[in-house]
Amino acid sequence: MANGILIVNKPADWTSQDVVSKLRGVFHERRVGHGGTLDPMATGVLPLFFGRATRGVEFFEHADKVYEAVLRLGVVTDTEDITGKVLQQNTVSVSPADVSRLLPRFMGKQQQIPPMYSAIKIGGKKLYELARAGKQVERKPREITVFALDLLGSDGADYTLRIHCSKGTYVRTLCHDIGAALGCGGCMAALTRVKCGAYTLAQALTVEELLRLAADNALPALLPVDTLFAQHPALTLTPAQESRCRNGGAFSIACKAGVWRLYAQDGEFLALAAQTDGKMQTIKSFFTPNG
Repeated sequence: MANGILIVNKPADWTSQDVVSKLRGVFHERRVGHGGTLDPMATGVLPLFFGRATRGVEFFEHADKVYEAVLRLGVVTDTEDITGKVLQQNTVSVSPADVSRLLPRFMGKQQQIPPMYSAIKIGGKKLYELARAGKQVERKPREITVFALDLLGSDGADYTLRIHCSKGTYVRTLCHDIGAALGCGGCMAALTRVKCGAYTLAQALTVEELLRLAADNALPALLPVDTLFAQHPALTLTPAQESRCRNGGAFSIACKAGVWRLYAQDGEFLALAAQTDGKMQTIKSFFTPNG
């Protein structure tokens, strides 16, 4: 039984669920989830959660992301990326210096209107379903944060940006909005996620590499699920505390208030938990039942 996290470099033209379906059979584990959906045209870091590790997917939804995106100026599409129907083609008369001067305007906390071509549901219908039916609906802006936004290079009307952003940020909408602010319009021409939470592209394996390893019976070891919570301190429990933890009960403990990773005496990762007023209470358990 597979338990743990695998970092995959998602190929272009695959959905995130395509990757899950392909690797579910390779690892002989039906319980597989992914963290942070990528559009089909996008590539890069896609963490997959196997077995008991799927219990951690809900925490990963809040992870920051880092992308490298190509902004193509002068082209406006209905999907806000290069795969959509072209709505406008405009002359581009801006320079890299113009782009660099503008980027700080798009940093920090801000309101972003999600694109029509997205999986957000309104009235029980996904926006992209409404968009494909030719319908436009009002979308409420959502608060996002762009922590860093840098120009890495340019080639004609194509500008490569590096974006560190919060969850829920639509990079193609950011590209569209930057193009609009420059007066010539723009869309996203390429997207690679280079970091997702603590996981980087350097750790990722392609689907092709994984299939070759599977054919040789040499699949890589999965990352332990506690790597997901590396930002929180670790605490080894006494046998009595471990027993309480395994049974879902709170227990008294002398440690700083906050969120902790809890471990058994033998090193097994037991749970993510929070200490409040001297009491430790499990947020989510990860031990194998009867383990």
